[in-house]
Amino acid sequence: MDALNQRIVLVVRQSRLEDLVARFNTVEQARFYVEHLGADFGDYETEHRNYQSALRLTEAALGRFGRVHRLDRRFLPNYLFAPDALVAVLGQDGLVANTLKYLSGQPVLGVNPDPARWDGVLLPFKPGDLNALLPEVLAEKRRIRQVTMARVRLSDGQELHAVNDLFIGPRSHVSARYEIQLGELRETQSSSGVIVSTGLGSTGWFRSLITGAAGIVHGPLEPALDGLRARGFPWEADYLHFTVREPFPSRTTGTELVFGTITPGQPLRMVSQMAGFGVIFSDGIEADFLEFNSGMEAVIDTADRHGRLVL
Repeated sequence: MDALNQRIVLVVRQSRLEDLVARFNTVEQARFYVEHLGADFGDYETEHRNYQSALRLTEAALGRFGRVHRLDRRFLPNYLFAPDALVAVLGQDGLVANTLKYLSGQPVLGVNPDPARWDGVLLPFKPGDLNALLPEVLAEKRRIRQVTMARVRLSDGQELHAVNDLFIGPRSHVSARYEIQLGELRETQSSSGVIVSTGLGSTGWFRSLITGAAGIVHGPLEPALDGLRARGFPWEADYLHFTVREPFPSRTTGTELVFGTITPGQPLRMVSQMAGFGVIFSDGIEADFLEFNSGMEAVIDTADRHGRLVL
């Protein structure tokens, strides 16, 4: 495809300053609010300036190689990406993960707008890299790393994908009740929810749960668990891990099936026993959720499609 017709989608986000102005209507009102709390408003302004500068550089560089459409993260769930689109993401790691969830194999360039501020595990490039990088990407000469995604399918036909993790549990601070099954093991549980992690997400929420459990017992973990806590597991792994948060033992609820591995041949199955407050959401985006209430069955496994990150 020639540069005139190459579709490029640039996914962007609002800065903290823009979020504050949307909330308080003007910059000066936002400044008063932040400084009244004793915080440094100058840091918000610096972050905003750096992001806008990176945005101008990135958009200009991409525009030399195709038609660029700027897409705010708020519209990701409803945007239809062209199959041949090249997707660039300008933001933190979380924005890259959120974008991958809505793609069907399109390659993604993670661009770090502020390397002094963001570590950027998923952001290997800077705006200044794009002029040399784009010809290699369009010629398919750059290495692509595959990212396994999780998928949940409900008995009513709805689906949700996750790049980092899935949460299955209560909408608020009450106990989740459900039946959980992995292979031949099955039990009824009461907990604060279940986390299913991909390899990409295994150094985030999942790691914190393992670390917390290790801290409670004050003892050494089994080598396999200790390895998961220290390093996670590969982004390309063809399996997922799940862990149950705060399982509660009682006469009617068990605590045996609280950790395990989900494979294509052995999905995790859950049947909700929650009257009207059960939810499933992915990658920390609570606004994009599925209801998971009484009688609904969820089947969690690896997704058929994968994310593709340009390196």
